[in-house]
Amino acid sequence: MTMWQLYQFPLCPFSRKLRLLLGEKGVGYELVRESPWARRDEFLDMNPAGQTPVMVDTQRGTVLIDSMAICEYFEETVEKAAMINGTAANRAEIRRLVAWFDNNFYHDVTGPLLGERMIKRLAHRQAPEAKALRQSMKAAIEHLDYIDYLLDHRNWLAGATLSLADLAAAAQISVADYLGGIDWKGHEQTARWYRGLKSRPSFRPLLSERMEVIGPPAHYDNVDF
Repeated sequence: MTMWQLYQFPLCPFSRKLRLLLGEKGVGYELVRESPWARRDEFLDMNPAGQTPVMVDTQRGTVLIDSMAICEYFEETVEKAAMINGTAANRAEIRRLVAWFDNNFYHDVTGPLLGERMIKRLAHRQAPEAKALRQSMKAAIEHLDYIDYLLDHRNWLAGATLSLADLAAAAQISVADYLGGIDWKGHEQTARWYRGLKSRPSFRPLLSERMEVIGPPAHYDNVDF
């Protein structure tokens, strides 16, 4: 019996993407709280890049690093609920969109929000910068426009079925939403898609977790927001 430990913190979007995948696949694990900004020596020994998530098989001593690499590992080793599926072209589109949300959405929206609303407060005892928050919220609107466009043409973001692209997008959006960075007005298409994801059993544990000193808006864990 494999015993997985997942090193993460509640608002890490990359850990959330992985947790959604593990939830869909029915893989059990134990959460280990890690604050990467604390640069803990034992954590840096596991992952010198100092980033979450890191997944450790405590019995075999396997250490998996990088959310996409870990997702691919479970996609290859657990047959249930394939999340990178379809033809080679379909799988390429799924990976393109995962990279889009992991890189572009994180760079424009989630990363700045985490930096301003969480890291500044927890690590530096500083107030967020209003201009940076405005820029990230403006960028969020543009990204939601793109999701609306995708959903105009497809049932799910990458095609006909739920895939890792949806999980990656929902992970980023859920963190941005927790931090008050998403304006849902005018994005009914994306809101409907997100409501569907929020109501899945894999999503519920994420919605109940809270980050110390930072609470989410009232609608955050409401499936029918």
